[in-house]
Amino acid sequence: MKQPIKPTITGFFPFLNDWGTIGSLVASLDSVLQEVSSNYEILIIDDGSDESSKEILRMLQKKFAKLKVITHTKNHGYGGALKAGIKNARMDWIFYTDGDAQYDPRELRLLVEHKKKSTDIINGYKIKRLDPWYRKLTGRAYHTFVKILFQVPIRDTDCDFRLMRRTIFDKVHLESDSGLICTEMIRKISDAGFKFQEVPIHHFWRTSGKSQFFNIPRVSKVVLGLLVLWYKLVIRKDHLKSAVATSPSAEPARAKANS
Repeated sequence: MKQPIKPTITGFFPFLNDWGTIGSLVASLDSVLQEVSSNYEILIIDDGSDESSKEILRMLQKKFAKLKVITHTKNHGYGGALKAGIKNARMDWIFYTDGDAQYDPRELRLLVEHKKKSTDIINGYKIKRLDPWYRKLTGRAYHTFVKILFQVPIRDTDCDFRLMRRTIFDKVHLESDSGLICTEMIRKISDAGFKFQEVPIHHFWRTSGKSQFFNIPRVSKVVLGLLVLWYKLVIRKDHLKSAVATSPSAEPARAKANS
């Protein structure tokens, strides 16, 4: 029986002082990528970490030949880190997850195994969220709010455990610098007509680092940001207008109108 062709994969971690977990995460991702890909690379997007964290990253680079660290001299935000990872990816597929060990990179194996031929993005969803009660409550409210406002096609927009075709981002251009980038990404990918798939994965207690998105003092700022994003994506639909304006089929129409 002919074996399926293994994909080439870029795996990356947005990183901000998650020094306590990043070593084991890189080791886990390196191990699973050797198994499920025909070629791979690992990126760490160091988004303005302190010097002690940078020293950990330098040690990891010496140990893992496929690892590359991309350094931001100042913090660009979670969205900025994701955009940098996507921009610097060289393989056909892009996988990313966070550096705080709330997800197990070895479960990338599940995304690859369940990937259908027509699928463009495979998104994990948490089987059970292992967080303090207030984060569970905030997360549930956030999911409901996003689902109603943006009509996204997946159940768990803030599950940062995704495997995506790199060619998606030839058509989808991301702008957010905050954690709102996840909602922006899913809505724009859906609007562009790409095919989604969902796979259940495990979620674990945070053992290192601090959440940059879901915390009580920032709830009002997050809600305001979501409303602004909703206006841009759902009401104005600027991303769809720009996609039409730059598509190859639009060129003859413009030429005819100008003749």
